[in-house]
Amino acid sequence: MRWLPLLLAGVLLLASCGSDTERRAVDGLVDSWTAGPFYTLPDPIPPGAPGTLVRSERLGSAPAGAIAWRVLYHSRDVTGADLLTSGVVVAPAGPAPAGGRTVVSWGHPTTGTAQRCAPSVGDDPFDLVEGLSDLLRAGYVVAAADYPAMGAPGPASYLIGATAGDSVLDAARAARALPEAGASDRLLLWGHSQGGHAVLFAAQLAAAYAPELRLLGVATAAPATDLADLLRADIGDVSGVTIGAYAFAAYSAAYGVPLDTILTPAGAAATPAMARLCLIGQNAQLHDIATPLVGHYLGGDPGLVQPWARLLAANTPGTTRLDVPLLVAQGGADTLVRPQVTTAFVARQCALGTHVTSLPLPGVDHGFVALDALPTLLPWLAAVERGTPPASTCPAGA
Repeated sequence: MRWLPLLLAGVLLLASCGSDTERRAVDGLVDSWTAGPFYTLPDPIPPGAPGTLVRSERLGSAPAGAIAWRVLYHSRDVTGADLLTSGVVVAPAGPAPAGGRTVVSWGHPTTGTAQRCAPSVGDDPFDLVEGLSDLLRAGYVVAAADYPAMGAPGPASYLIGATAGDSVLDAARAARALPEAGASDRLLLWGHSQGGHAVLFAAQLAAAYAPELRLLGVATAAPATDLADLLRADIGDVSGVTIGAYAFAAYSAAYGVPLDTILTPAGAAATPAMARLCLIGQNAQLHDIATPLVGHYLGGDPGLVQPWARLLAANTPGTTRLDVPLLVAQGGADTLVRPQVTTAFVARQCALGTHVTSLPLPGVDHGFVALDALPTLLPWLAAVERGTPPASTCPAGA
């Protein structure tokens, strides 16, 4: 540790001499090296309303033309209990326009469930915000929640709708507490995969949970919707076992249900170890554990075995009509969030009367669906802000 000041001085000197890419890489290393204490919760935790900032720190690795902060803020879990959770806020540099900037609260795709798997912990906390540069150029403030139990310690949140959705809304509230961000009360939601699930729940909860925010619209790419159907469809390969391990471990922790009530003995024994590994950076280790379990992981159908069926249904979004426009992008070659599951979700939303823009992307897989949706997303967000969303793609009379 005694060499750390000299090392930091050296990398800062290199950053001052290189390109913006080199500057961000070096500053990102500094941000990650010095982040440890930020995630240590105060003892005792001070009381605070949801979205109240506990601490923030500027990030030197912000994209060119932007300013950014790592934030720690109050939120609530599925039981309504107070918690602290972390994330990142990014805003265009310079004064905000009259009326402030609209906030886009981003829901990130699966990176894991352990604290170190949080996007804000890494040396590039902006890398997983799909469309970030476009959103900043359009003048938005971007709030990116880590989700509870990631970054800062806290209760499990993986595919737990209220816990994740609350953290997405409270990230927007935290952004408004940063004067330099210039964030207004206008809110748009954007999420991919697990993040699509989180922002759909945020949209359902917004009117009651965060009535001071003016939700304008919600956009998703390959959102996790019918959880029981997705588990059934995916569990036959190594990726499905991996994602299943994250979900079953989180539900077991949040609801106190033993793993051996749904998993085989081998599956129940292996799941805690998988839940401690990150999807990015430890994928090979995850697959080493998961591969022998393919075909031998579930002890029953989670859509039928109680209380798992009830818990999965309670955490499946889309059971109520959304009062704001909804964009749903789905890749036709997605083998993780299956197209037929998303199609069924869109049909249910249409039947409920939600204004839906469905964006099928033939040949696009799960990893690229959010990026391929950007040419549609940006004008869609602008139109929704103006109050003139594109015509619904729902069938007439749906």
